[in-house]
Amino acid sequence: MKKTTKTTKTTASTGASPAELISQRIADLGDWRGDTLSDMRKLIHAADPDVVEEWKWMGTPIWSHDGIICTGESYQSVVKLTFAKGAALKDPKRLFNSSLDGNVRRAIDIHEGETINETAFKALIRAAVALNTQSKTGRSKQVAKAKTGKTGKTAKRR
Repeated sequence: MKKTTKTTKTTASTGASPAELISQRIADLGDWRGDTLSDMRKLIHAADPDVVEEWKWMGTPIWSHDGIICTGESYQSVVKLTFAKGAALKDPKRLFNSSLDGNVRRAIDIHEGETINETAFKALIRAAVALNTQSKTGRSKQVAKAKTGKTGKTAKRR
């Protein structure tokens, strides 16, 4: 059985899907950064088979599930995986090593030759998905209450 990759619509300017664009980015890097980004992509898919790949912000790979899980950026000396809601995630293995001062995001910088704890990374991905799903469920309930006029508050009698 061949595994399929879920993607969003094609990118208008190229006609390519986000998965194809991410694969092309990996190939274009052609060095340790491409290998690292490819390895991290495989781990993301292993942790969440329902992940959606997106291509945003003029060429940034994005992995989403009910919201952004993380972005995958490549720089001269680092591959950076930025978790959109990383500050809200438990990181007992201390994978987050960048953007630690922010209130929302956290990042993992991977330099040439470095390895990452794959089990801990997949746990972070699953935790990010759970947080996104929980947040989406909470928003859905709020929208439903707003539409029905039920807020859970009792009206004051005058």
